[in-house]
Amino acid sequence: MLQRKTTGSIVCPNCGRLVSANARQCIHCGRRNPGLWGFGPGLRKLLGENYGVSSYIIGACIFLYVIAILIDPTAILRRSSAFSFLAPSNEALDQLGMTGRYAIASGRWWTVLTAIYLHAGILHILFNMLWMNQLGQIVQELFGSSRMFLIFTISGVLGFILSTYLGVPFTVGASGSIFGLLGALIYYGRFRGGQFGAAIYRQVGIWALVLFLFGFMSPAVNNIAHAGGFVGGYLSAMLLGYQERRHETALHRRLALLAAALTVIAFLLEAFH
Repeated sequence: MLQRKTTGSIVCPNCGRLVSANARQCIHCGRRNPGLWGFGPGLRKLLGENYGVSSYIIGACIFLYVIAILIDPTAILRRSSAFSFLAPSNEALDQLGMTGRYAIASGRWWTVLTAIYLHAGILHILFNMLWMNQLGQIVQELFGSSRMFLIFTISGVLGFILSTYLGVPFTVGASGSIFGLLGALIYYGRFRGGQFGAAIYRQVGIWALVLFLFGFMSPAVNNIAHAGGFVGGYLSAMLLGYQERRHETALHRRLALLAAALTVIAFLLEAFH
C-alpha cells in the first residue's frame, strides 16, 4: 500500500537533488510536483529505484505482444524457424497497427506510431527490450525523461517514414527507436567532451557498429529504419539538448505529453479503422 510522504526531503526524480517533499516545484530544475503529491517515495519502493519511461515502454510492448498472440493463437503453431518462434500472425499485427508501404498507401498514416510498439516474435521483442532497458535508462539520466521519450518517438517515426518511402511493404518493431537512442548518445559523447564524453562515445560507438552489422547479417531486418532512427535520434538530441547544458523545461514536458497523446490516438484510430 502506498504511503504519502509530505514532510522532510526527497530526491527530485528529474535532477536528482534534494528538495522538500511537499514542494510545488523543484528549486533546482523547475519540475512541478517533484514528490508526486507525496507519493513519489512510495512509487519508488513499489516500482524500484530505476523505474522510468523506459519501463513503461517495455511494459506497453510486452502487453501488445501478448495481445497479438491472443488474437490468433494458432499462428504460433505455424511457425518453423527460430526467428519466427512464438510469432504473432501478420493479420494480428496488421490489426494492431503494422506499418509499411501498404498501410500508408491505404491512408493509415498513424501506423508509423503504433508499429513502434509491435514485435514479430519472441526473439525480436526480447532483443529489443534488453537494449531498451540498457539504453533507455542511460538516455533518461543524461537527457531527462521527457526528452528521452521524444527522442524514442521521433526516431521510430522517422525510421518508418524512410523505410516506407524506400518501399518496405510491412514492418514493426522498436529497433528504429532504439537506434535513435544510440544516435542521441553518440551526439552526447561527441559534444559533451572530456573523459566521460569520450568514454560514452567509444562505448556506444562499438554498440552501434555491432548492432548495425548484426542487422545486415540477420534475415528480414529493416536496416533502413535502423539508419533512419539513428539519424533521427542524433538530430533530436542536437535540437533538444541534454541535462548538463540545460535542464528539461515545461516545453519539453508538454511535447512529451503531446507525443504520448498522439501515440494513444494512433492506437484508437487503428482500433476503429
